[in-house]
Amino acid sequence: MPVVVVESPAKAKTINKYLGPDYTVLASYGHVRDLPPKDGSVDPDHEFSMTWEVGTDSRKHVKAIADALKDDNALILATDPDREGEAISWHLQEALTKRRSIKKDTAVSRVTFNAITKDAVTKAMQNPREVDMPLVEAYLARRALDYLVGFNLSPVLWRKLPGAKSAGRVQSVCLRLIVEREMEIEAFKPVEYWSVKALFETPRGQTYEARLVTLAGKKLDKHDIANATQAELAVQAITSRALSVTSVEAKPAARNPSAPFMTSTLQQEASRKFGMGARHAMQVAQRLYEAGHITYMRTDGIDMAPEAVAATRDAIKDRFGTEYVPDSPRMYKNKAKNAQEAHECIRPTDMTKDAAALKLSDDDQRKLYDLIWKRTIACQMAAARLERTTVEIGSDDGQVGLRATGQVVLFDGFMRVYEEGRDDVEDEDDKRLPQIMQGDPARFAKTTLKDQFDKATADGADKKAILSDNQAVLALQHHTQPPPRYTEATLVKRMEELGIGRPSTYASIVTTIQDRGYVRKDKNRLIPEEKGRIVTIFLLNFFRQYVGYEFTANLEEQLDEVSAGARDYKDLLSKFWRDFSAAIAETSELRISEVLDKLDEALAPQLYPPREDGSDPRTCPKCGVGRLHLKTSRTGGFVGCGNYPECTYTRPIAGEGAEGEERLLGMDGEDEIWLKSGRFGPYVQRGEATPENKKPPRASLPKGWSKDDMDLEKALTLLSLPREIGEHPEGGMISANFGRFGPYIMHQLPDEAKPVYANLKDPNDVFEIGMNRAVELLAEKRANPGRRGRAAAKPLKELGEHPDGGAIQVLDGRYGPYVKWEKINATLPKDIKPEDVTLEMAVELANEKAAKKGSRKKAAPKKKATKKKAG
Repeated sequence: MPVVVVESPAKAKTINKYLGPDYTVLASYGHVRDLPPKDGSVDPDHEFSMTWEVGTDSRKHVKAIADALKDDNALILATDPDREGEAISWHLQEALTKRRSIKKDTAVSRVTFNAITKDAVTKAMQNPREVDMPLVEAYLARRALDYLVGFNLSPVLWRKLPGAKSAGRVQSVCLRLIVEREMEIEAFKPVEYWSVKALFETPRGQTYEARLVTLAGKKLDKHDIANATQAELAVQAITSRALSVTSVEAKPAARNPSAPFMTSTLQQEASRKFGMGARHAMQVAQRLYEAGHITYMRTDGIDMAPEAVAATRDAIKDRFGTEYVPDSPRMYKNKAKNAQEAHECIRPTDMTKDAAALKLSDDDQRKLYDLIWKRTIACQMAAARLERTTVEIGSDDGQVGLRATGQVVLFDGFMRVYEEGRDDVEDEDDKRLPQIMQGDPARFAKTTLKDQFDKATADGADKKAILSDNQAVLALQHHTQPPPRYTEATLVKRMEELGIGRPSTYASIVTTIQDRGYVRKDKNRLIPEEKGRIVTIFLLNFFRQYVGYEFTANLEEQLDEVSAGARDYKDLLSKFWRDFSAAIAETSELRISEVLDKLDEALAPQLYPPREDGSDPRTCPKCGVGRLHLKTSRTGGFVGCGNYPECTYTRPIAGEGAEGEERLLGMDGEDEIWLKSGRFGPYVQRGEATPENKKPPRASLPKGWSKDDMDLEKALTLLSLPREIGEHPEGGMISANFGRFGPYIMHQLPDEAKPVYANLKDPNDVFEIGMNRAVELLAEKRANPGRRGRAAAKPLKELGEHPDGGAIQVLDGRYGPYVKWEKINATLPKDIKPEDVTLEMAVELANEKAAKKGSRKKAAPKKKATKKKAG
């Protein structure tokens, strides 16, 4: 039987089902070899020779394949149809040849299939080929580049920037995108502007809104009404004039569906619609692929096989009717430069089966398959037909003009099934307009915009508003917004636009920068941590070329040329290494102080922006003497006073007022009371650390307390803890405080070996709880000390001995009555009462539970043997 090797056991199981007993299908469990993480694994002095090592976990899998080849001297490499899959096949062939499992007469062939279906697998077996060496060489070049960059650049980071963990050829460029976006946001200065709208009604009493587009005879741009005064004048200009409908124009429009999914667009849509991270989306897609439900999920391609197009059109006709099928098939052309990565799009293998038909038990698999099925169906459906109506309203003198827009869907087409999500949606006016005739008077509506005015000016709202006397015209204040932080979806999209990375790498890159602590995810947005910022600024100053967008994209194109057989990979490596090694050598000679000075200078506009009072932004705001400097620590970069240790002022590099900056709350006698932030959150502190007082009193803010609301009184209350509530009637002081597990009270009787602690539900109880309640809680705690102090529960029923030895009982537990036999606890079925349980019933329940737990009782055979002898 020929030995067929795939990556995963799930894939092996599916393929084995199609190939039958004439083949032995085994899994390699991913890559079997990798470069050892030590110096010299890639040797630039010997034509970039690479030392490979079979992983510890992989040895048994390689051995299993080698053992199988002893019985049949034919090997079929059926790993994934991309660069990584080709590399795994090459590694396997090399590893098996090295251990002499592949001999001169061993038939070795490579097969690929884009979908794990019987038809695709059968066709692949009929068309074997050899391992594609240009594709393997592209993999070798990428692996060598990543090793050379990571292994040489990371130590420079460790030495020059304590706390920095690693750098990477693509990960550092990806991090740069996030850091630069954050710096854009911080440098953004919002601009005020106002919008004005009016509510009109038709002669038939139907209302519609229109926005101001012309004022004083001039067409308005978005930001032209700059303040409340101008907005007030605009409202008066509208209300003081007679207005009429000057034109009504209805235009037909069409919307076409999006192309079917490729890797990047699937990751983006899964993030938008389900909040799935890129890596998780690919893991879910992998399971769908291995089960034979979808085509291969790592692809740059958007074209569909002709038979798949035909099947999709048939499925549309059967489900929705002929009017939803366009006259001719929609053809989508690949835009990918790298043909080796551009396989068919990601689509279902059977278009007749939607998510409900597959009956997938895993929720994420069901959601992702449904997304893929709908996108594929929609891409071959008819366009949606719309009618867009624009109504122009104006005054006779031409000084004021308003516009109402609306949209009507005449035929939903592909929109019946699916619409692509959007990353950062702006308000769109898709309202349906009533029937409006040209020449009609535009009368202000009797109903008003008062509710919108109230909403805009409600407590906590960030807008101001102006409402006309007739309450039909409303001006709203707005502020321009900074560019939004990246989500995983928009980051992948941006990387794709810049040509950085490839489909198979997006997920791992986005995950790596989070795992390194360079970036955190909050509400699905990616925010750079301080260490991420400092690493990026360091690389931009000392290795700018290697975190350049254009340089990285050009390198990707050269690697694509290698995979197409048009470029020598060793020549590519040689040119890269010549310049890169020189940059490493030059930076290695710098002292840490020189690096920090350079970074301090580069970051100066961001670190030390002008202050409102005009004072020197580099003067320490605490001592007024020292100058602020950039410093580094294990947790990243920060700004600190140069007058240390006399002054201990520090703040994040995000700037003054950023989260984490210390704040003087006031004085208590001669002591300064500070609000600071540390590794475990905000805290208050009495005074500063000095050589004489290394650990000044401090207290963390309790859960639910905001650092923005902290004042001197609250801080002193926290610093006064523990609070003495009073003397217990039986002796000993009762006190309240905060601990690792929240608020509590504590008391120890004279005859008790250790204190008794009782938890409090409300943090405010630490400051407010009185004697009566405290004594009551402590009494309850002493009566019910918890599981460790509780006496063993009394059995509800003693049933006797288990056949294998040991007493068997019925007890009452936290989750209801149960059968207990030694270490086995078996819950009673809901329909059986404890008093009705027999020994036979209990033995059966206990044995079932023991079997599920895989329990083995060593004493049992002896007891059985004894019983047999006795009998």
